[in-house]
Amino acid sequence: VQLQASGGGLVQPGDSLRLSCAASGTTLSRYGVAWFRQTPGKEREFVGIVDGKGVGFNYIDSVKGRFTISRDNAKNTVYLQMNSLKPEDTAVYYCAAHYSGSYYYVGAYIYWGQGTLVTVSS
Repeated sequence: VQLQASGGGLVQPGDSLRLSCAASGTTLSRYGVAWFRQTPGKEREFVGIVDGKGVGFNYIDSVKGRFTISRDNAKNTVYLQMNSLKPEDTAVYYCAAHYSGSYYYVGAYIYWGQGTLVTVSS
């Protein structure tokens, strides 16, 4: 099973960016898929999650109203749409799938993407 995260880049504050998490070797619709992010020297932070059907969501407060997770199960892909980006959103973003226990925790997940860097700077 592989998760491939992509779509990161350098953007200015207020811009938008869409990250993708494409799966191979598994049917991604079987799992809730989460996005995490990490900056140097800090722990990986939960950003949000979508359930397997794409109808249940949860986000951290700092991204609510700006970030939206969606999924296209036909394409075996989950997306993270990021709008109104701020410099504090700068991080490496990871997607993760197949958790047990609390989905807030890094250790709960079996499958991880390799990370894609998002830099928000003027």
